[in-house]
Amino acid sequence: MQNLLPEPPATLLPAHVEADSALVAAEQSGSDEAFAEVAARYPMHSAAWAALAARAFAQGQVVPAYAYARTGYHRGLDQLRRSGWKGHGPVPWSHEPNRGFLRCLYVLSRAADAIGEADEAARCAQFLRDCDPAAADALASN
Repeated sequence: MQNLLPEPPATLLPAHVEADSALVAAEQSGSDEAFAEVAARYPMHSAAWAALAARAFAQGQVVPAYAYARTGYHRGLDQLRRSGWKGHGPVPWSHEPNRGFLRCLYVLSRAADAIGEADEAARCAQFLRDCDPAAADALASN
């Protein structure tokens, strides 16, 4: 069946050059503390929370990963709404500033699954795919 209603326009989050530069510096240092400093200095920047979440998850720290990812997810939702998003519609992976939010959603799904919160894991995985199937594919292949 074909959907006759037009899809809403893609939501493109604004770039944050200072926060992105701070994240690059944190990556060069490689320390958890450096990433935490970026999140503390730029708490609205989902990419900082996504980095903390991914690092914690990779280290087997599932509950902190869940908390970091949930924080970045909610901060990203706030930014999406300020950018005109109405609760649905594409959030393209191809737009670099969207990737922090999408990464948070991905780690949140994985961490929820790891703690046995199957409904939340499935909801987040579907939300990610609804935002952009390319995001789900790219993140799953990493």
